Amino acid sequence: SVPKSPSKTLRRPQPVEDEPLIPKTPLSIKEVIALKRAEVRKAVSASSSGASFGNPAGFGDFENLKDADPIAAKRNDEETPELGRWSVKETIERARSIGSINLSSRSLPCLPSALFEIHLGVTPDPLKSVHAEPSISSPTDAATSPKRAGQREGPAWFEAQDLHVIKAWNNEIVEIQHEISLFGSLKMVDLHQNRITLLPDTFADLTALTTLDLSHNILTRLPSNIFALPNLTVMNISHNTLSELPFGAPFSASRARNARNDTLSSGGFFGPIITRASSPLPRLSVLDVSHNKLTASSIDYANLPPLLSKADFSANPLASGNFNSTPAFIQALSRLNHLRDLRCETADIGDDAFTGTLFTPEGRCFSQLRILNLGETRATTEGLQSALSGLTQNITYDITSEEPPEGTLRVSVGKQVVREAWEIEAERRGKSRAPGGMTSTKSIGGSRKPDGVQNNAEVLKETWEIEAEQGLLTEGGRRRARAAAAAPPKPSPPVGHGRPSTPVSTSQPSSTASLINPQYYHAPTQTLTLPPLSAPAKLHARSFSLAAPSSSSSSPQGKTDFALPTPALPLVAVSAQSFAQTLKILVLSNRKFDLSITLPATSDALLPCLEELLLDGCGFGDQVSVTTPADTGSTTPPRLVNTLLPLLTRLFPSLRTLDLSYNALTSASLQRDDLFSLILANNSNSRKGLRHLRLRGNRISDLDGFQDIAEMFRGHRSVPDWKLEELDLRDNEISKLPAELGLLPLEVFLVDGNVFRIPQRRVWEREGTKGLLNWLRGRLE
Repeated sequence: SVPKSPSKTLRRPQPVEDEPLIPKTPLSIKEVIALKRAEVRKAVSASSSGASFGNPAGFGDFENLKDADPIAAKRNDEETPELGRWSVKETIERARSIGSINLSSRSLPCLPSALFEIHLGVTPDPLKSVHAEPSISSPTDAATSPKRAGQREGPAWFEAQDLHVIKAWNNEIVEIQHEISLFGSLKMVDLHQNRITLLPDTFADLTALTTLDLSHNILTRLPSNIFALPNLTVMNISHNTLSELPFGAPFSASRARNARNDTLSSGGFFGPIITRASSPLPRLSVLDVSHNKLTASSIDYANLPPLLSKADFSANPLASGNFNSTPAFIQALSRLNHLRDLRCETADIGDDAFTGTLFTPEGRCFSQLRILNLGETRATTEGLQSALSGLTQNITYDITSEEPPEGTLRVSVGKQVVREAWEIEAERRGKSRAPGGMTSTKSIGGSRKPDGVQNNAEVLKETWEIEAEQGLLTEGGRRRARAAAAAPPKPSPPVGHGRPSTPVSTSQPSSTASLINPQYYHAPTQTLTLPPLSAPAKLHARSFSLAAPSSSSSSPQGKTDFALPTPALPLVAVSAQSFAQTLKILVLSNRKFDLSITLPATSDALLPCLEELLLDGCGFGDQVSVTTPADTGSTTPPRLVNTLLPLLTRLFPSLRTLDLSYNALTSASLQRDDLFSLILANNSNSRKGLRHLRLRGNRISDLDGFQDIAEMFRGHRSVPDWKLEELDLRDNEISKLPAELGLLPLEVFLVDGNVFRIPQRRVWEREGTKGLLNWLRGRLE
């Protein structure tokens, strides 16, 4: 019999739709890249093996002898360009060959235990903050790292290198294993942008460290022995919450026994040798401790590193606490022979820190300093000019984008305006062409003209230069000029003008007479307005003219009366007036010359009827210096430091409106008890309760104090002592708006210009304060 042909059965296969469909697992981008890479390598290896049959040279799988070199092949494997990045495990394994590891931006809760197991052969102790470490391997490791036949899993023992560099920034690390000290060859550790709260004491055993970056963490203190690292040259611990810098802690009397044996061994006979320094950080040259909570008294300035060349103490409350520690701290910095760059930008420091005791008979005072940055502090140009007059360097106050030349000290004060070198040269030439402009500068030949001799040569100006000086180049400027010409003439200012070299006592009779002047005191409304004491307004950095300025434009715009008191809040002078007992409104806007408060000997009930106090634009911080005239006849009365809000609460019991806009207040000043005393009415001390509180344009980042006050209204529709109607928090740095604020019975609640994103702007733009408070209350429910 003939068997049946299978062609018919082959022509009729089973329908595909009857088969169960296999669900496809979606691949991630990394897995797709790994598969594509494996296919390319497989195709390349297949083509090379196919071409080897026709290879006349007889090199087998290799095209020539160069490809057969194992060292070159290993180098090519390490330099293979990657479309993605290696897994954590493979990164750790490859670090054995190169001595450097980069684990940044991987959301790691800690340093992987595999790092210690693969490199040291030890298993670290588990951390309390990490319950279970995430997986460090990936399913595509085998596909992404194919190995040739006979290739080792890792480098040979004679090829392995000690770990010199660890980079694990931008992760979620909270703790560091104490076994980190076993990496005795580490020279660079970069752990910035994490959540580290505390370092183990063994971290200070990394005596080979030269660069340490722990910025943008939550560190509250450092191991004491970290200041005994012998080779550390760069240390960045900025943007933390450090409150002290005990440089001499490892060398105190309690540690004298350990100091005698500065060469130690931890971990038994085979442990690493620890050689500590005999002085605080003997090789440190760069120190960045900005944006912490350091005061001058909490810094061990008696043991500063001797080779320090760049120090950054910006955004620290240096003058808080002991007021006399700041001059001593600056004096200790001035003795550093290698210091070239000192930055204290936005720090709590003023002219009182640069006293006349800086200079010694040896002349060692900032001998190598080239940059002194005191921008946006209480320091003034006049105060620094007198304090630094004994320096040998040429002092300039022009801020440029270039490094200052050798022998020149660049001082930055106030708001920084960076200009190019050609702009400064053009301004200098314009001043030299002005009549009498050469009386205070040296001529080209180097000789100085005697005082009183003026250049009578006529200066020819172009039409556009004259219009630029008068502000007539724009339509708005011409319109303002026409309005000024049509306005009635203003009374001429007093004969005396300018700023006195020494503060004038406010107890003189002339000061009393000047405040009664209708120019300052308005009797119908019982309002006293003192003029601002700020620097003249600066022109635009690029708006200049080579022509001489007109006489009208060179008149000072600051203080115009010698008799006026200079402190920002001169209560000694105000309380001595005849209208002090009935004064209701006190306007002290933009008085930045002397950020202090003067109080008489008896400071009770100075202005009993004052209802409105305006201190906007004065630059006050959380704390303010208070001066009380001494009975001993001393020319310089003693100064104390008080917290601003409790002081205002005590001085003005009848206050209804307080305007502290555009100052430098932070969240630290808005404590629960201080806000309670300021806002709520209290019959025991005759407080009427605050109705309007304006805190616009400060540095407030959180509202914990107001959140505690709002808890009073939970379950209570009204509080009898609550009088506040307006709360202005615009243009601050508030990152979160607590939902409890919706309980506050406010009529005006302004929050524009902050950094929070929830709620969105349209919540209050559509329905105003009522809609915002309703939205916040809805979040509570």
